[in-house]
Amino acid sequence: MRAITPIAAVASLVLPVALSPGSGLGAASTPAAPRLPASETTAKSALESSPRHGEFVDVALPSGGTPIRTWVVYPERQDKTGAVLVIHEVFGLSAWIRAVGDQLAAEGFIAVVPDLISGLGPGGGGTDSVASRDDVVKLIRGLEPGMVRERLDAVRGYAAQIPAANGKVATLGFCWGGARSFEYAAADPPPVASVVFYGVAPDSATLLAVSAPVLGNFGGDDERVDATIEPAAATLKKLGRRFEPHTYAGAGHGFLRQQEDRDGANLKASQEAWPRTIAFLRRFLR
Repeated sequence: MRAITPIAAVASLVLPVALSPGSGLGAASTPAAPRLPASETTAKSALESSPRHGEFVDVALPSGGTPIRTWVVYPERQDKTGAVLVIHEVFGLSAWIRAVGDQLAAEGFIAVVPDLISGLGPGGGGTDSVASRDDVVKLIRGLEPGMVRERLDAVRGYAAQIPAANGKVATLGFCWGGARSFEYAAADPPPVASVVFYGVAPDSATLLAVSAPVLGNFGGDDERVDATIEPAAATLKKLGRRFEPHTYAGAGHGFLRQQEDRDGANLKASQEAWPRTIAFLRRFLR
């Protein structure tokens, strides 16, 4: 695979826009179940049966070294579209996070999903070179903030320059990646929007720099993460920044990946959070 040198992304001015309600159905209509990304148990089969084009590319780092192995999935459309930089959980570039990217492409976006531990595994490999999930977690938790930012910047630069893209890039992250997506809303220049699934809010200094609109999706039974929501909301409100946190009753941490768990609460949360996420991304990436 060839290495692709990133080009700096161009800043976009984003003005807050109120969310509009979804279109209503007639009284006699039965609402269709929302299209969701596969759960962890169905991700592999979803990828194998997907009609969309997905490919691995290598994104070069400005500092050199091993490029970032990145999964890119394209929608089936004729016009240019926005790109979503998907930031994985502590489980790395798994089949599940790739399936999330595939579903984003089904919704009309270009999904760009980097393996942020590229070059750090055995033999200079990434997630797929590591023997166990626990070892992947250790590598990801060992990433220094500066290293994460350099890698996200490189992949964002690549995403903005994809010929089929319109130049706009948003971030979407889960758990560890959700926290990184929230932090990246403070990047300079910021992404056009950031979506957080059950990730902790940034520290107070980083919060002051947040300028991108942020959508948060949180499980109601996830106290460690949920304890950071209100302080972040209060700070961002004072700054006049857009932060839309949504907490789903009874859902646990990782509810989108574990849709079958918690007696239907995780599935219900997913059915509410995912359409909300797609609407939010469409608003800022068009």
